[in-house]
Amino acid sequence: MSRTLIVSNRLPTKGQRTAEGLTFQPSEGGLATGLGSIYQADGNVWVGWPGLSIEEPAEQAQVTEQLRQDSMAPVFLTEDEIRDFYEGFSNSTLWPTFHYFSQYATYEQVHWEAYVAVNEKFCRAVLELAGPDDTIWVHDYQLLLLPDMLRQQRPEATIGFFLHIPFPSYELVRVLPWGAQLLQGMLGADLIGFHTFGYMHHFLSAVSHLLGLPSHNGQVETATRTVLADAFPMGIDYHRYAEAAASEAARQHEHAYREALGHTRVVLSIDRLDYSKGIAQRLRAFELLLLRYPEWREQVSLLMLVVPSRDQVAQYAALKEEIDELVGRINAQYSNIAWNPIHYFYRSFPPDELAALYRLADVALVTPVRDGMNLVAKEFIASKTDQRGVLILSERAGAAQELADALLINPTNTGQLVGALHEALHMPVEEQQTRMAAMQALVQQYDVFAWTRLFLDRLAYSKIKQQILATDTLDAPTRVQLLHDYRAAGQRLLLLDYDGTLVRFHGSPQDAYPREDLLQLLSNLTSDVRNQVVIISGRDRATLDRWLGHLPLHFVAEHGVWLRRAGEEWRPFQEGLRADWKRDIRPILEQYVSRTPGSAIEEKDYSLVWHYRRADAGLGAVRTRDLLNHLTFMTSNTDLQVLEGNKILEIKNAGINKGTAAAQWVGATQPGFILALGDDRTDEDIFAALPPGAYSLKVGPTPRSRARYSVAGVAEVHRLLGSLLQPTLVAEPTAADA
Repeated sequence: MSRTLIVSNRLPTKGQRTAEGLTFQPSEGGLATGLGSIYQADGNVWVGWPGLSIEEPAEQAQVTEQLRQDSMAPVFLTEDEIRDFYEGFSNSTLWPTFHYFSQYATYEQVHWEAYVAVNEKFCRAVLELAGPDDTIWVHDYQLLLLPDMLRQQRPEATIGFFLHIPFPSYELVRVLPWGAQLLQGMLGADLIGFHTFGYMHHFLSAVSHLLGLPSHNGQVETATRTVLADAFPMGIDYHRYAEAAASEAARQHEHAYREALGHTRVVLSIDRLDYSKGIAQRLRAFELLLLRYPEWREQVSLLMLVVPSRDQVAQYAALKEEIDELVGRINAQYSNIAWNPIHYFYRSFPPDELAALYRLADVALVTPVRDGMNLVAKEFIASKTDQRGVLILSERAGAAQELADALLINPTNTGQLVGALHEALHMPVEEQQTRMAAMQALVQQYDVFAWTRLFLDRLAYSKIKQQILATDTLDAPTRVQLLHDYRAAGQRLLLLDYDGTLVRFHGSPQDAYPREDLLQLLSNLTSDVRNQVVIISGRDRATLDRWLGHLPLHFVAEHGVWLRRAGEEWRPFQEGLRADWKRDIRPILEQYVSRTPGSAIEEKDYSLVWHYRRADAGLGAVRTRDLLNHLTFMTSNTDLQVLEGNKILEIKNAGINKGTAAAQWVGATQPGFILALGDDRTDEDIFAALPPGAYSLKVGPTPRSRARYSVAGVAEVHRLLGSLLQPTLVAEPTAADA
């Protein structure tokens, strides 16, 4: 029976060393809550570090057995590994870089080596537990290398990865000396999840620039697999927070706080001590509120909770000192015997007291400078049982992509933040309730359990899609069946790509003219009246006419723009095609030609093509990724599309492709036998448009395709087409058979 293995740096438990020995208590974090129903069911297990350094073998064995009873499997880390892997590379290199604080990042080789070693340790621990049919779900930035390490050992495994922090712009990823290795590690997964589409876009851009791998609709084409990237905004356990806020304990705490605070309105701020949270910025904004709007003095207080975190690290210690100084200065300037503008607590609060504070607050101030999601905003929403209260939310938190009814602000724009505070404190109750009801409906529907189900369902889907696209080599038995079906059919349709399929690629496109053996082969195929042979190519119609027009072939030119049946005139596939867009796009291509020796522009009737086969391979790959991003941006919200072929980029009208042309031919002729051959992404549209019984063959070494089978190359294509002309069913051996 298949299982699910959850893998994260920390286990969902809090370990403590007491006089009686080690004790473990369940964690209360959002991830632990969401995955609780997964790892505790059906023999599933959560793999991770228990949070303490445990190096004595007997104690490790005891802890392993104790945690096994709670469906957990510990990975034990040494003090050196905790220092160099966790505090070092994870929190001193990745955390600041991914949160756009690269000025705080360190680049220590010893930290990187520890990061690799710990990821390998996690890999060994997972492999000891995982069966061949198990699903492995890896979490967060501490384990970016783990998916590919697992893939190397278990090529067919189902592996998901989710990043719980932002994924930064490519320009920041490239700063990391090990950026390419980290991306390659993530690509070991079948599905890579992010909180927002913006983070997903940054990841795909980094993969394109640093690894030179193409992507389409979130699918990254690696050398062996198609990896899917997608956005899955994480939620909370809505009912848990709503029930906690409605509890008698929360009511009693709220009453006690209200008596202590008196009549003042409450602005609530809850954060872990971190430079990414914008704590100092909101203190300055609150100070400016009191200066700019004196009417709020003695009427409103900021209740600030800061949870201790890493305050031995220099940047965190400096932040703590800055917060202390700001709170002291503001209180010293504005407080009186009856009122303190800021109530500051540097400690954590138990859940029932947090629920009371959420109930109490008139305004929640959630303004991180950068945050992956920020669940505090959603906890505040779930806790407002009376639907009164205003959420001020940073537009740089992942939650801002969902919570449009919050007051969204730029956290570094102090004036805007002050204006939002003033607006929130003045907001009518009816508007508060309207906004809060809309946000509650969303947070309740897309809770943490829905997030878990969605990710795992999408992971299963991506694996199925991989298996569909895993193309089998055309072996001898299949070849014999193909020949049998060909001979038994009354009408046959042969859809043949040209470059890379009928002829090998050449440095210059004009050198790929057909040699005499190919001309004779095509002539022999068309001499059989039962055969319709269609050359379906990206080539322009003039070239196809010049090279092959004397043969009774049918043609589809420029990826479906032009069609010509044998003996007839060329006609456009679709009326009303435009070419005036070329004047805007051609200068861009000319810039890239000037910067890429060996590249060239080919102009067709309704398309432009950038060729880079003769360019230096490394430079061509870099320029292609840049140009593809440039063109994708330029053609967004237009009726143009950018096609990536074999050493080409083509810009053309959208909706016109080889697949639509192939579907028209199939529908018009209803053949009893269909054979389609192609070598690159543009031919995938043909394969997708064919009926299930058609023989579709991908030409070349890449095993992922919508085609049913693959063949090694052009020579194998010629042998296959030649065998169609033989009077017997003898199948010559393929390269794979040999």
